[in-house]
Amino acid sequence: MSRTKSYLEGMRILAVDDEEDVLDTIEEDLEFSHVDKASDYHMAKEKIEKEKYDLAILDIMGVDGLNLLQDTVAKGIPTVMLTAHAMNADTLMTSIQRGAISFLPKEKLAELEALLAYILEAHHSGKPTWKLLFEELGEHFDEKFGPGWQEKNGDFWSKFNQTYSVSKGIQTRLMHDREVLSKGV
Repeated sequence: MSRTKSYLEGMRILAVDDEEDVLDTIEEDLEFSHVDKASDYHMAKEKIEKEKYDLAILDIMGVDGLNLLQDTVAKGIPTVMLTAHAMNADTLMTSIQRGAISFLPKEKLAELEALLAYILEAHHSGKPTWKLLFEELGEHFDEKFGPGWQEKNGDFWSKFNQTYSVSKGIQTRLMHDREVLSKGV
């Protein structure tokens, strides 16, 4: 059986989740990448201090994923949040504000490689990853969060929609990008 080369092939990826079966699924799905696994915040923090990663995939519940997100962003690691129990609009907004490049539901785990390749390719080419995510999974979020979910935080989403390409998350990541900082920006 032939396969198409994945955009993720050869990348070093850190997967953090407190469920071993989820970590095993990520490792299997991303078989052409080098996947390091961590099952808690401290193990993950130690790994990001010692290793260089092309991508981090973080659960939110059970591993203190939102705080770990701040650590990965500070290290310049593009980070995707992957969650089931924390799938709500508030956690989505926090992920955006703290610099995640995407927020994926665990229900989409079977599509993980394709979604990650799509998001990372967009991220590396300077395209707005959040806009692409909402185009791809907007109906899923509408179904999960209920009708008019963005209206509850209208100011945030109005500003966000106006600034897809220079969102708070991108600004946060740029503040930690050594190449950008070396230019005095």
